[in-house]
Amino acid sequence: MAKSRYSYVREFEQPDGLLPSTFLVIRIDGKGFHAFSKAHNFVKPNDANALDLMNEAAKRTMQGRELNGECVLAFGESDEYSFLFKRSCKLYGRRSSKLVTLIVSLFTSAYVFLWPKYFPNSPLVYEELPVFDGRVVQYPAEPEVRDYMRWRQVDTHINNMYNTCFWSLVQEGGMTEQEAHKELKVRNDLE
Repeated sequence: MAKSRYSYVREFEQPDGLLPSTFLVIRIDGKGFHAFSKAHNFVKPNDANALDLMNEAAKRTMQGRELNGECVLAFGESDEYSFLFKRSCKLYGRRSSKLVTLIVSLFTSAYVFLWPKYFPNSPLVYEELPVFDGRVVQYPAEPEVRDYMRWRQVDTHINNMYNTCFWSLVQEGGMTEQEAHKELKVRNDLE
């Protein structure tokens, strides 16, 4: 960075280094994907093209030159993806903001780039673009990483079961979305 009399403003940047020797999980999540999927006519409960697009965007994110082989696992469900980084990861000096924005940027870029492959007859709608947020969590050891992945898988199962039942009530049972939510809440409360 060039030295000038304005360089002092850099002193306002806060350090955001992550702990050394911890596993890093960066989880991205679609923002407003209910409206996004509606605007782009996703098939409910599970749009195969949308899921395949998420998977290919994650694969590109993981395998790209930008991560230098530091990402070792990715797990996705619905509109979210988790990326696991090695304990020894040194990318960007383990700066939280740099790593999270890199993953969100890579994933979103790949998603938009690959969109026409999976939705050739449905261009992206300017008012409903795909947007993802992200966060990083540090885990001290493998047992916590395994439990994190178990948590995500259990959540996937529960959400998919709910959505499958919900859309079955709407599409095959003739209920409105509000009636289906109410019916599933009553059933859940009874258990």
